[in-house]
Amino acid sequence: MASLLQWQCHDFDGFSPRALYETLQLRDQVFVVEQQSIYGDVDGEDLVCHHLCGRDGAGRLVGYARLIAPGRKYPDAVAIGRVVLAPTARGQGLGGQLLAEALHHCLRLWPEHPVMLSAQVNAQGLYERYGFVAVSEPYDDGGILHIDMRRGGLSVHH
Repeated sequence: MASLLQWQCHDFDGFSPRALYETLQLRDQVFVVEQQSIYGDVDGEDLVCHHLCGRDGAGRLVGYARLIAPGRKYPDAVAIGRVVLAPTARGQGLGGQLLAEALHHCLRLWPEHPVMLSAQVNAQGLYERYGFVAVSEPYDDGGILHIDMRRGGLSVHH
């Protein structure tokens, strides 16, 4: 069983300069270098969204996702994006912890809104286990096949 990470969710102003650097470095390490996806990572959304950061017992950033308010990326839904685990943290069940934590904060921040994401096709099964269903055909995004997925609104009354 994977050890639990320490999670923090905050807006852009909650970043220290070092934590922002670590976040951008992790996203660059995985998406640009490892996956060789050329895209504009610094796209302006970081300034207006919430950032979910998971750190291991040594304080290293090993998991991250950004949470975008309804109406910014999708008309009626919250967007979860830039979902990433450090290579050293994979294969330990931390992807599920990251996704569960992201959904928890989506519910806290934007109750009862549906949640959408653009999943890499090879991770579709993980998202399906958390109630997401495919709502598009696969498409190329930065040289990697993605598929839009949606999960119905969560209620604080459940």
